[in-house]
Amino acid sequence: MTTWYEEAIFYHMYPIGMTGVPRQNTQTEVTRHFDELEEWLPHIKEIGCNAIYIGPLFESNAHGYDTRDYKMVDRRLGDNDDFKHFVKTAHEMGIKIVVDGVFNHVGRDFWAFNDVKINRERSVYCGWFKGLNFGWNNAYNDGFSYEAWHNCYELVNLNLPNEEVRRYLINDVVNFWINEFDIDGIRLDCADCLPDYFMEELRRFTDSKKPEFWLMGEVIHGDYNRYLINNRLHSVTNYEMHKAFYSGHNDHNYFEIAHSCRREFEEHGGMYRDKLLYSFVDNHDVDRLMSKLREPRHIFPVYTLLYTIPGLPSIYYGSEWGMEGRKQGGNDDPLRPQVVLSEAINNNQNPELTRWITMLAQIRKEQSPILQKGVYRELRLTNRQYAFCRVYEGDAVVVAVNNDENSAEFDFTVPFPDKEYYNRVTKEKCSLENGRIRVTLEACGSIILTTKSEG
Repeated sequence: MTTWYEEAIFYHMYPIGMTGVPRQNTQTEVTRHFDELEEWLPHIKEIGCNAIYIGPLFESNAHGYDTRDYKMVDRRLGDNDDFKHFVKTAHEMGIKIVVDGVFNHVGRDFWAFNDVKINRERSVYCGWFKGLNFGWNNAYNDGFSYEAWHNCYELVNLNLPNEEVRRYLINDVVNFWINEFDIDGIRLDCADCLPDYFMEELRRFTDSKKPEFWLMGEVIHGDYNRYLINNRLHSVTNYEMHKAFYSGHNDHNYFEIAHSCRREFEEHGGMYRDKLLYSFVDNHDVDRLMSKLREPRHIFPVYTLLYTIPGLPSIYYGSEWGMEGRKQGGNDDPLRPQVVLSEAINNNQNPELTRWITMLAQIRKEQSPILQKGVYRELRLTNRQYAFCRVYEGDAVVVAVNNDENSAEFDFTVPFPDKEYYNRVTKEKCSLENGRIRVTLEACGSIILTTKSEG
């Protein structure tokens, strides 16, 4: 049986940025912005996405990853009823909702840490935080020290080996999120910092609580299998492929992308050939793709690859219009701008890209389950041209991409020489000669062929 996340095309929303709320949470009253966020839902569905990763959402001091209260929606965005309505509306439109779970650390104004600041050694929550030392001090002059995420002392590391902390996060917080909001999954922030047993406990709980509840981890380096074995997580962020996407085009080097695909997905020996990694070209932590590409036209073959190699594709808000954005030192705000939806649609400077992304989503749905479950096979590779296929139960999708700024004639073998192949864009039937197809690839272009003329 196919699960919803096997067929998911994600849209990534960073609500604190896209609504333009103050970056510091100093207000006492609730301001309501979920009506603005709900306005995005028809657009998200129109470009072919059927799942949303939204977050961070819960009460925090600043950027959302410095949690004050896991059970209260950030007052800058709205209240719990507002988010509940957002999820209900999305579900009615066939869109699943995944939220950020920031369980490695909390903000300095988290209620239990406030108790430590007030009561020091007498606090019943001393065991909740890593590295508490009442014989030292810290930059905030609390009169004690503690372990912080990457020495960012506004982020206090939780002591996850403490069973009481784990029970609070899983049996209390996650249980509340599912009961109160009916969410469909959690993206685990800093999953590479989480103990294996925490991920396993969380998985057992969510499996028993809600069938097909999806857990995805933010992981940047290392072997992703650590997080995917033994019923830990369902998926992790594919940062290896994210890097290959843009540098393989900037360097006119499809060998880099093909190497990553072989290493990860090859039919025999691929490290993650049976896994569904979370694929993306940009997000709230990295420069926008359009700002990283030396040749802007390369954005088209990059998105073709995003939607056709193994993995779950994700679009970061605004990137469907080719939005630019670079970090400014340690400042992530340029990656997380306010966007007024109606203005962005009306002022779209790259409608061809928006149409291409929408069409790729349609192809992905029509060619299900080939593009969800199909085996990856490389067909032909040069520095500037690359062809591969996805094969499932006797049918195939064949993809060829070109990173040259000139058109190119390119031929390659096909997986089933006895079948008919159709250009998915033009609907034209392709000619085969000795089991090979010759195509003309436009400059910075791509072609998608299928063994079925329609879905």
